Amino acid sequence: MRDKLTGLFVVAAIAEACSWFGLLVGMLVKYGPPGNELGVKIFGPIHGGLFVAYLVLVLAVARRQRWSLLATGVALACAVPPFATLAYERWARRRGMLGTAPASTRRDPAPVG
Repeated sequence: MRDKLTGLFVVAAIAEACSWFGLLVGMLVKYGPPGNELGVKIFGPIHGGLFVAYLVLVLAVARRQRWSLLATGVALACAVPPFATLAYERWARRRGMLGTAPASTRRDPAPVG
């Protein structure tokens, strides 16, 4: 079962990827034919805040879950390319790095009685 901190990490990974999408659309509109900067003005600060929140949560979860230095470094680096936080979160969840056992090692409870 996940604790609150790990849940926040998952939410931050998803939100950071969504903010990347908004920022990329805003940049497309800014540098495309309309030439409107409103999308970047809105999504720029949102993405920046979520980027920092993701980095802080990576460090906190890495410490609590005792991730290796390599796993922590990769998680931090995944904040830079668009949508990489989603891939890392999914990868970490499958390997049980988020406090949950991977699906392949989970066992059904034994019948009682």
